[in-house]
Amino acid sequence: MARYVTTVRTAKTPKEAFAYMADLRNFAEWDPGVKAVRQVQGSGGGPAAVFDVTVAGPGRDLTLRYVTEEYDTPRNLLVVARSTVFTSIDRITVEPDGTGAVVTYDADLRLNGVLRVGDLGLRLVFGQIGDRAAAGLRRVLGAPAAGNS
Repeated sequence: MARYVTTVRTAKTPKEAFAYMADLRNFAEWDPGVKAVRQVQGSGGGPAAVFDVTVAGPGRDLTLRYVTEEYDTPRNLLVVARSTVFTSIDRITVEPDGTGAVVTYDADLRLNGVLRVGDLGLRLVFGQIGDRAAAGLRRVLGAPAAGNS
């Protein structure tokens, strides 16, 4: 399993920050590993939203279908993508912070089945991918990172 967590403070209200993060079409704005996002169900973020997210893969691009599993506006979002190769579990939480908000993005990537033997290598690569995405998230939310792990 590979995990990456980043926390970003923003001047956006919790409602604004949550709405931005819940609409996965915005992923391509801040995550350089995301090549395209297409909404296949719903309109923007919401409890029934489903998105096809195309990411750059080693050798070829990979499209993952993210299904919204939890949608508790304006505080908690859980989206999950499952493929034959891996499962991606992404939790976004938003907490009020003065007049702004603190956004935490917690990404968990797991290789499936016999591929789990490659988890150590995945952890090393995922940290670099996460660092680039965290920098993009800080850029779009307009604040320095409060912390990464």
